[in-house]
Amino acid sequence: MEMIATALPALSQAWALILQPMVLAYLVLGVVMGLAVGVFPGLGGIAGLSLLLPFMFGMDPVMGLALMIGMVAVVPTSDTFASVLMGIPGSSASQATVLDGFPMAKRGQAARALSAAFTSSLFGGLVGAAFLTMFILVARPIVLAFGLPEMLMITVFGLSMVAILAGRVALKGVAAAGLGLLVGTIGEADAGGSLRMSTYDIPYLIDGLQLVIVGLGIFAVPEIVSLLRQDRAISEDARLGAGWADGVRDWFANKWLSVRCSIIGVVVGVIPGLGGSVVDWIAYGHTVQSTRDTSEFGLGNVRGVIGPESSNNAKEGGGLVPTLLFGIPGSGSMAIFIGAIALLGTGDIEVGPAMLRDNLDITYSIVWLLALANVVGTLLCIAASGGIARLTTIRFTYLAPFLFMLIAFAAFQSGQNFEDLLALFAIGLIGVFLRRFDWSRPAFLIGFVLSNPVEKFSNQAVQIASFRFRKSFEEGMEYVFSPIVIVLIVITVLSVVFGLRQAKAIAAEGDVPTGSKRAPLVFLMVVMGYVIAALINANAIPDYNMTDKIVPLVVGGVTLAACLVLLVQMMRRPESDAVFADKEMAGEDADAPHGLWGTLAWFAGLIAATWVVGFILALAGFLVAFFRIRAGCGWGKTLLLSAAGIAFMCLMASALNRDFPPGLLQDAIDLPWPLR
Repeated sequence: MEMIATALPALSQAWALILQPMVLAYLVLGVVMGLAVGVFPGLGGIAGLSLLLPFMFGMDPVMGLALMIGMVAVVPTSDTFASVLMGIPGSSASQATVLDGFPMAKRGQAARALSAAFTSSLFGGLVGAAFLTMFILVARPIVLAFGLPEMLMITVFGLSMVAILAGRVALKGVAAAGLGLLVGTIGEADAGGSLRMSTYDIPYLIDGLQLVIVGLGIFAVPEIVSLLRQDRAISEDARLGAGWADGVRDWFANKWLSVRCSIIGVVVGVIPGLGGSVVDWIAYGHTVQSTRDTSEFGLGNVRGVIGPESSNNAKEGGGLVPTLLFGIPGSGSMAIFIGAIALLGTGDIEVGPAMLRDNLDITYSIVWLLALANVVGTLLCIAASGGIARLTTIRFTYLAPFLFMLIAFAAFQSGQNFEDLLALFAIGLIGVFLRRFDWSRPAFLIGFVLSNPVEKFSNQAVQIASFRFRKSFEEGMEYVFSPIVIVLIVITVLSVVFGLRQAKAIAAEGDVPTGSKRAPLVFLMVVMGYVIAALINANAIPDYNMTDKIVPLVVGGVTLAACLVLLVQMMRRPESDAVFADKEMAGEDADAPHGLWGTLAWFAGLIAATWVVGFILALAGFLVAFFRIRAGCGWGKTLLLSAAGIAFMCLMASALNRDFPPGLLQDAIDLPWPLR
């Protein structure tokens, strides 16, 4: 009762704080900025909040919070545009939406997919705000109950989603997830500092690969290349009409799925370090598990849009719980959010218990701002959808160079190194072949995302458990098998069992034909070669740094075993078996008028020219050559489109205060911006 008596006055004071014209104006401004940032693939909330940081110094706390919350809340909604209309994850929280949203757009159902997504996002955002309202004073013991064993089991549960996303051949899902885990371990180990799959001859790899690069490479590059090869529009029809009402009806028919996935989003959002990177996959896995007929997943099932979109907005409310209660950022964007709060007003606002004690009214104003921002953001997204959806009817040859331009720029911002572009191309090549041979790209990405948490939580949990077991066996068992761990183990086992039963009906990469043994077998041998190299490299780490080598050795061993079983199956089974899936045998890719390597050469040419003359000069040459030769445009249209692309790129870089990749020319000559 004392909690309620304290909270009610603060709730009413929060309404008084935010229902001011200027505060609402800043909220709308933040929503508009978040919409603009979210539409562009690869940027997301971190880039948006970074843009706002310089303006937070001394700003009125409530107005500054309105601006930031407006942006944070709408990005998981607006990033749906890229996922649905272009097949490119707008951010790490919208990757699962691509699986069914993009096929719907290609079938002319973009409006239906967007409507279902926006309705689900609005509902999930409101659920997150309601959760934050109820638990902002009582969630402390819940969050504190999650120790290292519990955190490890949550990450293992995330990996169990591989069973659902593996597709027709479960072993391919296991191997893809293992490959993702091994790629995620590249670089300097956190525990002992050992180098894995990297040397000081390649300093870029010491810090490992960034999620932005891997996400864009695995999903964006393969889809852009595939559509560009076909030389047509994404969709033949951009009529919106009844599609909007259909999407709302779809959500209403699946409202309980939306409720469950929103709760999943809140719970995962509360746990620091997971958040948007994995929540949509867990929600997608639950969506598949709870559906009787799974044959349409990956081909355009609207439930595959509703589930992830409900969860990724709800996780923002959950992510604010550890952020506000303990000052522990639940995600990268929350880390910037904490830093920005310290800059507001006189700098005396501090997240954590002190904020709940001294600024409870401001704390609850964040809750109401979050709810309002979701409503305003959804309305703006719906209003903007008509124009953006028409992008799907434009001949893709006109869109592809701009998308290559955007993902190259976004990848470079992750580390500000030219090697970021090389890594994007290399991961993109892996994504192309995973897609071609029906290896689960989501499984690969889940493995990559969870590689660091798996290693960190397992190493720390083992060290603490060893100490507890030395004291007594009972104390060690009590630490390792807490009630929460036991519940999570049961849920994980059930997830794997039911997932494997349903996985055979899921088309992870659509309906992939079969035909030839040679190409799938060569790709498997290449994967096995990398896994063996990773195992040899990890085994070379000295035994006194066992914590640095144990996870790569275990993961590599399991992955190699899965690959060996696949190899045996390929040797014994006929070419008509699903294990020999190859998109180049029949269908859109096989009938495409342009070849794979010739299409990839355009992107490779942009990167190579950037290395020589820098990004802007390379981009100018790339756009002119592409529109003139590949698109067959006249000189007038070529110069107009090329100038528009360069002007847009310069405007974005200037607004975000970002640099362009330099080349050898910039090392030799001091050029003015934007040529430097």
